[in-house]
Amino acid sequence: MNLKRSDIIDSVICSGLKPPKEITIMITNRCNLSCHHCLPESHLHETKPMIPAREIKRLIREFIHIGIQEVCLTGGEPLLHPDWFEILSYTCKQPGLNSVRLQTNATLLTEADVDALCSLNYKGLVVQVSLEGVSAETNDTVRGPASFEKILRGLRLLTNAGLGQQVVVAFTEMAHNFPEIPNLMKLLDELGVGCFVTGALVMGGRAMSSDQLLPPTPSQYSKLLNLYHSDLQFRLLYKKMGNIAALEWYEGKSNFDETQCGCIEKPYINSDGEMYPCIMLPIKKYSIPNVFSRSLEDVILDGVPLWAELPDLNYKRSTELEKCKLCPGKKHCAGGCMGRAYTLAGDFMTVEDRCELRKIIYSWSPLYSHLCGRSN
Repeated sequence: MNLKRSDIIDSVICSGLKPPKEITIMITNRCNLSCHHCLPESHLHETKPMIPAREIKRLIREFIHIGIQEVCLTGGEPLLHPDWFEILSYTCKQPGLNSVRLQTNATLLTEADVDALCSLNYKGLVVQVSLEGVSAETNDTVRGPASFEKILRGLRLLTNAGLGQQVVVAFTEMAHNFPEIPNLMKLLDELGVGCFVTGALVMGGRAMSSDQLLPPTPSQYSKLLNLYHSDLQFRLLYKKMGNIAALEWYEGKSNFDETQCGCIEKPYINSDGEMYPCIMLPIKKYSIPNVFSRSLEDVILDGVPLWAELPDLNYKRSTELEKCKLCPGKKHCAGGCMGRAYTLAGDFMTVEDRCELRKIIYSWSPLYSHLCGRSN
């Protein structure tokens, strides 16, 4: 089957879905760390063979053909794929992309690796590094002994080589590390890191069985909002480099769009060659197998009938969830991410786990005052 790009996109749009814009590909499930919150539960001793670089490159090429704008290469730890740089270099050279993201824990980076990254001379390259605290005690509770110093070493290699503004540090919001956000931002700014992003802990994967990790609390969100409101220096630093969900919601960003489901705008492919409509929906019901050995056209044609119910499901959540009907933030989140909801409750028709956190934002922000029945 040899469909034209327009035929593929039309089949997606006619099903009420958004065409793919960003693809995340897990090029390996092997990882040198064993983080307590790992969603794919990656580990070092993987017995399955590595995905051939030629198949990954072929798939990326076909996604670009249908209009993908961003590619994210992830793992596991992608640097454990023997051809990771070949795959990355190939992707960066493809026309039509706005950015290529390499997600890494940075502990394996060498000077030679960083020199190779610099040699790409590609402004759209983003190196996303995971870090879970401003101290070894806090970070290593999640990522394992000595990981903090190894991550900092990797970050210094990147920033010293002039790649700092292309580095994003990703932080998982948890009860034990949330208070460190301000000091961590200061440390990263001193290192020359360009961006700091956060997301609340998902109680899936290894986190489900961990007795050490808990999501952030509403009171912690309230304290962060108070700091943002009262501390000019923190606010300026945030404007410079921050992207924290709580503060983005406070500013009224990321509003919910009930007209279309974001799936399959950001599809996800795991190292088993299974394609899902979204990284937050790794549910067997919605998976298409053998992606690395089939044409993308066939994969999408198989997937669209499965994914076509998602926009209606998304709309149903936005109108029928009882807990949302009187909430001032109904039009902002409409029950939140249905993938997070399903991960925790096994049911799409429940609100997601950040509901109480969002309500703190709605109680603070003047943007929602008319919905709360009060004046600014």
